[in-house]
Amino acid sequence: MGGTGKTPVTLCLAHALQERGWANAVLSRGYGGKRLVDPMEVAPDSDPRQTGDEPLLMARSLGSGRVFVGRRREQAAHRALGHDPRPAALILDDGFQHRALYRDVDLLLLDGVKRWGNGRMVPLGDLREPMESARRASALVVTRGSRASRPEILAWWDRHGSGGPVFWVDFSLTALRFLATGERVGLPVKGLGPVFAFCALGHPEAFLADLLVAGLSWVDSARFMDHRAITTQQLKQLEKKALEAGAELLVCTEKDAVKLRPEHLAALELPIAVAEQRVQGAEPLVEFVIERLRASSEAAC
Repeated sequence: MGGTGKTPVTLCLAHALQERGWANAVLSRGYGGKRLVDPMEVAPDSDPRQTGDEPLLMARSLGSGRVFVGRRREQAAHRALGHDPRPAALILDDGFQHRALYRDVDLLLLDGVKRWGNGRMVPLGDLREPMESARRASALVVTRGSRASRPEILAWWDRHGSGGPVFWVDFSLTALRFLATGERVGLPVKGLGPVFAFCALGHPEAFLADLLVAGLSWVDSARFMDHRAITTQQLKQLEKKALEAGAELLVCTEKDAVKLRPEHLAALELPIAVAEQRVQGAEPLVEFVIERLRASSEAAC
């Protein structure tokens, strides 16, 4: 139901395919966005209240003409394919359940730490579909793979999966970017004061753990519902709590940062830094996807 790392993996694939000559566009439902025009192209300066936070995050990373949102994915696909230059591939962010579009590669992501939770479907568990739906997947991508129980996950995949390959990737926080100045410092960094972490994610514990791995010890934290936009008043309350805990810096995720506006920064005394995340170990996955795309392209000729 969230927090497996679908958006960073989508971004990783979009960048890697583009670099390898596969011009592509990302399709998203734009969860949480309320827009008058649907489907729509997401520009780096779009309003997250229209597009949703994750599509705007991706557009700021990929640039113009690369991200399209629509309540119906097939309509967003037509919008993307009408763009000049025309993309050679379309990537669905969080699209495993949206089967109105044919797919040449179907990747199923599994959090290596949370795995399948209690094995039950919502609202009693974390699963959107029965485990047997894993048979539709071309491959399994285990995120936070270095902390995963590989024998247990491989046994699960043998029982419920398609027999496709398994890829193991990790996420790491590589830098802090200060919102007010744009200054970027690599992680780990020495001499940084205590931090207060906040986020609105599906799996907030993973962000807090990643901060510790990157050498950022947080003195306190706050968590909001996934995709939640934080008001100026709430941010000021966070700052008060941070100051009481002795923090000298507020730290959030890139997904949270796209929803922060100048008035948020102006209302605070403490600086806000964004923890920039990257995917590690994705090269075998990229090669697999390119091989499948190449085979599909040749078969269509």
